[in-house]
Amino acid sequence: MIDTKALRSRILDLAIQGKLTDQLPSDGTAEELYQQIQAEKQALINEGKIKKEKPLPEISTDEIPFEIPSNWKIIRLADISMVISKGTTPRGGKVSYLESGIGFLRAENLMGFDKIDTSNLKFIDEETHLGYLKRSVLESGDILISIAGTLGRTGIVHEEDLPLNTNQAIAFIRLCKKDLCCLEYIAFMLNTAFVQKALGFKKVDMAIPNLSLNVISNILLPLPPLAEQKRIVERVEKIFRLLDTIDEAQEKYSADSQILKAKLITAGIQGKLTKQLPSDGTAEELYQQIQAEKQKLIKEGKLKKEKPLPPVSPEEVPFEILENWMWVHLGEIFQHNTGKALNSANNDGQLLEYITTSNVYWDRFELDSLKQMYFSDTEIEKCTIRKGDLLMCEGGDIGRSAIWNFDFEMRIQNHLHRLRGYIPDICQKYYYYLMWLYKDKGMIDGRGIGLQGFSSKRVHELVVPLPPLAEQKRIADVLERALGEIE
Repeated sequence: MIDTKALRSRILDLAIQGKLTDQLPSDGTAEELYQQIQAEKQALINEGKIKKEKPLPEISTDEIPFEIPSNWKIIRLADISMVISKGTTPRGGKVSYLESGIGFLRAENLMGFDKIDTSNLKFIDEETHLGYLKRSVLESGDILISIAGTLGRTGIVHEEDLPLNTNQAIAFIRLCKKDLCCLEYIAFMLNTAFVQKALGFKKVDMAIPNLSLNVISNILLPLPPLAEQKRIVERVEKIFRLLDTIDEAQEKYSADSQILKAKLITAGIQGKLTKQLPSDGTAEELYQQIQAEKQKLIKEGKLKKEKPLPPVSPEEVPFEILENWMWVHLGEIFQHNTGKALNSANNDGQLLEYITTSNVYWDRFELDSLKQMYFSDTEIEKCTIRKGDLLMCEGGDIGRSAIWNFDFEMRIQNHLHRLRGYIPDICQKYYYYLMWLYKDKGMIDGRGIGLQGFSSKRVHELVVPLPPLAEQKRIADVLERALGEIE
C-alpha cells in the first residue's frame, strides 16, 4: 500500500522550499509584495481599523532549517495579518445551540488544508452572533486553525459558508489585503511539517492542549511572489488530486480484500475448501474423546463437574455443515476462564507482568510497556497463558482473538478469556478463524447495560462446528495460505 499521507507531507516540504515551481523574473520579488502589504497595514492603522502592534521579534537565520529562493522572503504570520483571534463559547454552553440559525463552527468542522465541513454545524441565534459573539464573526477569506484538541487542523471560510461564528477551539487569521496573498497557499503552508512541528511543540499547559495566539502570530512562513504562490497551489492541488485517486483505489482494494477474506473464511469454516477423508474419522468420535478427557480431569480433581448443556437445537445452527461434523458448545471442547481483576485488593504473591485487551489484536499481540500486579499461587495457575492458548476479548472489541505463540508464559487480566482445548491436538487456528467469521457476521455482540461484554456464560454456550481433528488442521492450513496471498 502507498503511504499517501507521507507523500502529501513530502510534497508540502518541497513546496515550502520552492522546489515544486520555477522562479520567474516576471513575478517580481517577495520583498516588493511585502512592502505593498505593509503599506496596506499602515493605512488600516491610520484609519483606526486596526491597532498598532508591538514590533515582532527579528527573524534570525538559526530559525530557518532550509534555504529558500533568492526572490522569496521569510516572514511571521502576523506581518501580513490584520487580525489573529479566536472564537468564544456562547453563554449557556451547549444548551445555547439551536436546530437552525447562524452556523457555529467547532474544531471537528475543520477538515485540513483549505476545507471546512458545514454539514454537521451547530447553530446560534442572530442576537448572540452579532452581540455577545460579535468579536468572532467570521468573514469570507478567513483562514482557520484548530488550537484545542487536534492541534493545527486548517480550513478557509468561503462566501457561500456565511454567516458563521466559531468557538474558542478555533483561531482565525484575517489577512491585511486578501488579494495580495493566495489564501490557499497560506493554508497549505500551515500544514507543512515545519509549521506543524512549531505549533505542536509550543502548547500552553492547560487541561486541554491549546495554542496561544502569540505562538500563531509568530509562526514563520516563506513568502514567494504572488504569481508563484498561485503556481505552487495549482501544482500541489494537482498532485493531491492524484493522491486522492490513489486513496480511493486503495480503499476499494482494502474493502474488496475484506470481502474476499470473509468469503474464503466462510467457505473454509464450512469445509468447502478441503477434501473430507474417511481416514479422518468423525466429529462424534472426536467429541467422545474430548468428553472422556474431561471426565478424567474431573476425577483427578483438576476440573469441577459442570451442569450438562442441552444438545444444540436446529434453531441455534447458523449454517450447514458436513455429515461427519457436529455442532457443539464451545465450553464442551475448551476449558476457559478469565484472568485477574485489576481492582483486586490482593497484593500477596509475586509481582508479575500481565496483558489486557489493549495488548490483543486480531492474530497478533503488542507487548510494549507491560504493567505488573501481584498474583498469588492460585491466581498464577488460573491466569497464566502458555504457547497455543487462544485468547478472546470479553470487552472492547468483543471477540477479538489471537493465539499465544510465544515460548514464554504470561498472565491475563479479567477482560480476557483463555481457551485451552481439553485435548492438546485441537486446532486453535481453526477456532481463531471461526471467531473472526462470527465477528464479521455480527454473531458476537455485547449484552448488558453500560459495559457490554462477552461473558464466560456466553463463551461456554457459544454454538460452534466440530470437524474431525485432521480436517480442522487442513482447513487452517488452507486458509493461512490463501489469506497470505491477499493480505
